[in-house]
Amino acid sequence: MSETLTSEARHDDGGPGRFGRLYQGLTTVDFVGRKKLWFTASLVVILLGIGSLGVRGFNLGIDFKGGNSWEVLAPHSSISAMTSAVTKAGLSNPTVTKLGSETYQVTADLNGRSTQAQTNVTNAVVNAMAKAAGVNPIQVSTSSVGPTWGGQVTNRALEALIIFFLAVVLYISLRFEPKMALAAFIAMIHDLLVTVGVYSLFGFQITPDTVIAILTILGYSLYDTVVVFDRVRDNATGPNAILKGGTLNYSEMVNLSMNQTLARSINTSLVAILPVLAVLVVGAYILGATTLQDYGLALFVGLVSGAYSSIFIASPLLAWLKEREPRYQELAARVARTQHSTLSPRDAALLGSDATQRLAGNRRSVSTLTPRARKQKRR
Repeated sequence: MSETLTSEARHDDGGPGRFGRLYQGLTTVDFVGRKKLWFTASLVVILLGIGSLGVRGFNLGIDFKGGNSWEVLAPHSSISAMTSAVTKAGLSNPTVTKLGSETYQVTADLNGRSTQAQTNVTNAVVNAMAKAAGVNPIQVSTSSVGPTWGGQVTNRALEALIIFFLAVVLYISLRFEPKMALAAFIAMIHDLLVTVGVYSLFGFQITPDTVIAILTILGYSLYDTVVVFDRVRDNATGPNAILKGGTLNYSEMVNLSMNQTLARSINTSLVAILPVLAVLVVGAYILGATTLQDYGLALFVGLVSGAYSSIFIASPLLAWLKEREPRYQELAARVARTQHSTLSPRDAALLGSDATQRLAGNRRSVSTLTPRARKQKRR
């Protein structure tokens, strides 16, 4: 019977190409059936990040850990020249960034040194930067951030994340249901862990701009997840709900819903990722505006992770949670007992909701035939 279904599905498909099936919602990707693969890939990335956090930790900016900052207008200098100058002046592990096209900022942590040592190093760095820029030392601006202020910034960033998570869980619980809220929450935790893990692995500096970018990408990830969950809800409990026909179990229905919204998920991801990638490549690396790097890098990593989690983590996880409910266990058992009338993920994706209901009716009529009549009908 499965061969008959596949041939009928292909006939109803009408022969559109791969992209045609994608934009018609007729793709046949078995997202839920391959959830172990998706979950394993994410687990590997997250464990690598956690291991890096335990060994290397974060490269925190001075806004979080405290430190000193110097800025100078130097149109004819370069990052390498400025780094060499301040290193010779006594700074260890300085961070040199280019603000805009002509301003250079040097940051370093001097909190562990005595007051007199800090003063001496600060004066030496001012003179070195002024010489490298070809300006008077009074044109070099200095500022410092104490460790207490840095701790306050860190606490506020954590408070912002907690408030955001609570608001998200409450919103999805009210609009959809608690298990959808749990799946969306875990997907956002996934995006957060992947992003901070990548920052630790590659030693990228974390600044307040990074925190803002992380909140932005969590919001984007939530949006894409809600789009998929909205289709799942329609297919589960809407006026034309597929589950009412009893031909699909919950996992198969989720799989169909994801294939129906796959084109939209890809489009929204590309529309968000490509401009951020342009900011990173053109703004930060070609034009040298490294201030865009902190924000753009977090956005890029998070958007890629968010696109992945909304497709490969949230919905398969929701299917796993819902299949544990007694009513959907009973539905799965009924579908399994009438396996000859069960749509495969491929058939369900190709046929769509209307054809699914129609084919279910055809199958029920076939089930009443004698074995000999069924054999002739299949031919």
